[in-house]
Amino acid sequence: MSLMKRLLSITPLLFTLTLASPAIAQDMPAEYAAVLKTLNRQGDFKDNTLKVNIPRNDLKISVDGVATPTPFGFGGWFALTKGDHGMDVMMGDLVLTEAEVNPVMSAVLDNGLEVTALHNHFFFDSPRMFYMHVHGHGTVAELTKKIQPALSLIGKSAPPAATAGRAIEGKLDTDALAKTIGATGDQNSAVYKITLGRSDFTVKEMGATINARMGLNTWAAFYGTDADAVVAGDVAMLAAEVTPVLKALRSNGIDVVAIHHHMVGTSPDVYFLHYWGKGPAQKLATGVKAALDQLGKKAGAK
Repeated sequence: MSLMKRLLSITPLLFTLTLASPAIAQDMPAEYAAVLKTLNRQGDFKDNTLKVNIPRNDLKISVDGVATPTPFGFGGWFALTKGDHGMDVMMGDLVLTEAEVNPVMSAVLDNGLEVTALHNHFFFDSPRMFYMHVHGHGTVAELTKKIQPALSLIGKSAPPAATAGRAIEGKLDTDALAKTIGATGDQNSAVYKITLGRSDFTVKEMGATINARMGLNTWAAFYGTDADAVVAGDVAMLAAEVTPVLKALRSNGIDVVAIHHHMVGTSPDVYFLHYWGKGPAQKLATGVKAALDQLGKKAGAK
């Protein structure tokens, strides 16, 4: 039985799809501030969770011919939150080039952390990018020391050869997107991102709540103009929701690029689906909303 299976439990709750982290800024504990200083990284502390940013600003990435800004889907991270007995739980998602994947994996494993998933988020991306989910628990100082060797390998080699894409100049009607999706988002550079939590189930590990900031979330990122936009995102699903979500996305012309897990040992299983679409912004938002509407229905509902 895996460590995660022993530690995780999921309790069903009444379903509501909620905006993740309308988080109120909190004073950062000194030990978390020390993490940012030691790693020379930026981050923030909200919802009792430290989130450390590991963006791939060193790369220029195009997806299906479109030059996509870093906030569109290339912002790696790891997060820490308090569990029982003075221990912290760590989860993260590292954004890597092909050449970085195995050296980083070895650094994670050799330093006593776990790799719980490795996958793509996009098709037709240049350079090709991969996403590695990491997990661990221990004191804040221990976890900082364990993750540091892996982070030191990211972005240190020469950028891989890539095909340049076209930039999309202009703005999005973000109010209209929020109205269609049913939740507001955040503007980061030219990207408008809506992040949603799943409040119908609670994931616990070592007494810590694995919340949206720890990676249990659904999101949609929009870039472009009202007439010429792209969307990418991730849907967190229970098993019975996978097929209805797939049907909703495909019937609305949105491409599915990956289905996988991010965590191991959960019960019930939580699946994550990555998607990508091009076209008018409102059409893309309508397709995303159709998928979101499948979440929380009874098993077997279509």
